[in-house]
Amino acid sequence: MVNLIGTYECKADVKGRVSLSASFKKQLGVSLQDGFVIKRSVFESCLELYPISEWEVLNNQVNQLNRFKRENNAFIRKFNAGVKMVEMDVSGRILIPKDLLAFAGITKSVVLSSAVNIIEIWDKERYEQSVDDASEDFADLAEKVMGNQNNADGNVS
Repeated sequence: MVNLIGTYECKADVKGRVSLSASFKKQLGVSLQDGFVIKRSVFESCLELYPISEWEVLNNQVNQLNRFKRENNAFIRKFNAGVKMVEMDVSGRILIPKDLLAFAGITKSVVLSSAVNIIEIWDKERYEQSVDDASEDFADLAEKVMGNQNNADGNVS
């Protein structure tokens, strides 16, 4: 499993190419050679960049859904809307497809933010707004999500 750390700013060029930071490249290691899957975020107006190995884990979970349930079919269709395979070019950039650039509102300034095992790709203004909006509720959210998560040793897991 990949565990990424960091938030980095960069620019998208006119074609929608974005360079991954040297830190992300180092953390991803050999995963860079396998390529990525890029998709719309379910909850935010950003994109999610999955190393292939992480995408396969998630996709295996989705594939467990019973396709003969209407809500499962609707979820699968929406979950996979806009999903694309992308590879890093010789200059260390990924090309973000135009439909996904439009979804995320990305024009020039970009934030690449780690989200455990994936990289979120944000328009800089939208990212800053999201972080600012969340800061008011973060203490309550942290308590709700992590407050009762103790492992056998009594530590937060």
